[in-house]
Amino acid sequence: MRIAAERALPALLAEEAPPAGGAALDQIIIATGGATVLTAALLVLGWGHRTGRFTALARMAAWAEQGPARGLPGWAALPMTVAGGSLVTALLGMYWDISLHISHGRDEGPLANIAHYPILIGLFGIFAAGTLAMVLPAPGTRPGRAALRITRDWYAPAGGVLLAGAGFYALLGFPLDDVWHRIFGQDVTLWGPTHLMLIGGAGLSLVAMMVLEREGRRVAEIAGTPDRGPAFRYLRRGMTCGGLLIGLSVFQAEWDFGVPQFRQVHQPLLIALAAGCALVAARLWIGRGGALFAVGFYMLVRGGVAVAVGPVIGELWATVPLYFAEALCVEAAALLLARRPLALGAVGGALVGTAGFAAEYAWTQVAFRLPWTGDILLEGLLMALTGGLAGGVLGALLALGLEGRLPRPAVTRAIFAGALAAVGAAVASGLIHTLPERVTATVTLTDASTGAGRTAHARVAFSPATFPDRPAWVAVTAWQGKGLHVDHLVRQADGTYRTTRPMPLHGSWKTLIRVHDGRSLSAVPIYMPADAAIGAAELPAPERFTRPTQNERKILQRELKDDVPGGVWAAASAVVLACTLILITSLGWGVSRLSRTLAEPAKEAEREKEVL
Repeated sequence: MRIAAERALPALLAEEAPPAGGAALDQIIIATGGATVLTAALLVLGWGHRTGRFTALARMAAWAEQGPARGLPGWAALPMTVAGGSLVTALLGMYWDISLHISHGRDEGPLANIAHYPILIGLFGIFAAGTLAMVLPAPGTRPGRAALRITRDWYAPAGGVLLAGAGFYALLGFPLDDVWHRIFGQDVTLWGPTHLMLIGGAGLSLVAMMVLEREGRRVAEIAGTPDRGPAFRYLRRGMTCGGLLIGLSVFQAEWDFGVPQFRQVHQPLLIALAAGCALVAARLWIGRGGALFAVGFYMLVRGGVAVAVGPVIGELWATVPLYFAEALCVEAAALLLARRPLALGAVGGALVGTAGFAAEYAWTQVAFRLPWTGDILLEGLLMALTGGLAGGVLGALLALGLEGRLPRPAVTRAIFAGALAAVGAAVASGLIHTLPERVTATVTLTDASTGAGRTAHARVAFSPATFPDRPAWVAVTAWQGKGLHVDHLVRQADGTYRTTRPMPLHGSWKTLIRVHDGRSLSAVPIYMPADAAIGAAELPAPERFTRPTQNERKILQRELKDDVPGGVWAAASAVVLACTLILITSLGWGVSRLSRTLAEPAKEAEREKEVL
């Protein structure tokens, strides 16, 4: 009887354990069917509007013209309204989903995770908004000079095409994510390549919305449609720029929650990049106070999502970078350089990367689970300066394009490519890390509670005792046990540390010691549960043990397959990178196309002198 039970246990565990690869076939069929039905319904609605058989879209567009997007034609007002609501919905789902994966681990499948539904609804809403912008203009009419010709009598606004493309790119991340998991196993990190597609498509859709707004406003100006008050334009553009700041900030979510799987110097880079791009664009496009308004909207929405996911829903709290100091830096620089946009981008970006870095450094000490330390001071400052400068000039180019004032194409392309290359080089530098050789950790545990809910304090002695040297963090991280535990260890002597509170060593908790020292990222597992789905046995936590430091990625992402050829990984990553470059290049092309149609050739020489 006992032997039969022992034999049945692995099968039982396998049934209960969430899958570590792709989703179950039935869930794929259901999700594919649902997406097909929704897409078909959207296409039928668009066809009915263009042929005059349906009037629902026309009525909705007329309603949108009287709402927050008033002053815009219906083909821009309705998509802007739909896209705005969809982005907030997707943002809530994304932070909810990240929180669930940190606290609970992998899920039973895409349809078993409640947070996936607002993500899917939001991303489809972005795609739908772009599609609406493409089909709403009346047959035979051209919605602005930047519009693209689809058929003989069908012109679609460039912003609508870009918005649909960004939404499609983000939605494409879902099926590719399942394929990725089937090939490589689960990658429980925000920075998984297909995860970045979901985030990037949603975040960069704000650029498409800016193009669409400007196209709509230009057509309204030519038609003599009243602006319905500059306050509405200020509000609309301020919300859009604040949305861009939110979208660019989602890339920092692992640091917001306190479980980054990459070097800490990436965080100041990403904060400065987001601030430089969104806030410089806001100040130039909106006017005085635009950067501060964008940050205020960011805090309202992003802070609201943190409250909704944390205290309201009951999941993990994500800290919010402030950005107020960065906004003040940009506003101050604009007092002297508002008429020289590229100079404002460079100077404002430099202030964001220095004074803004100092302000965020102070904020991390009181708000973040993993505050910045002296270990990253020099490199972090250089990364922030790079991100601020690159983001600042990109934001200036964006604002110039929206006003039809871009410099000559050769100059624009050089600045655009140079900024992207600088960001790429900084990210690549941050990704380079090492594993310390011949380092071990002797861990002595003192139980604080025993039994099924065992917790314990730990004393950790590294050998050699010279390790680590001025680390960014030496911390115990325990996650995926229906919660998150991050405890900074206290240094007692060279190479010797102790915990400040008991750590969980039971159930589904995955508990490890993490060390980030310069370019070195390493970890020592303390307790790991059995995982039948990947054939992993339990790693117990005896009273005293000595283990070598390991690559922390193999511990944090233990579901990853280690038998996949490197060439397959390189090829799959290249596909994702190609899709990403197509999206970014398309957005840059769209802004450039809009600028050319807005500009007056007679003023080209004057414009060139002014912006430079």
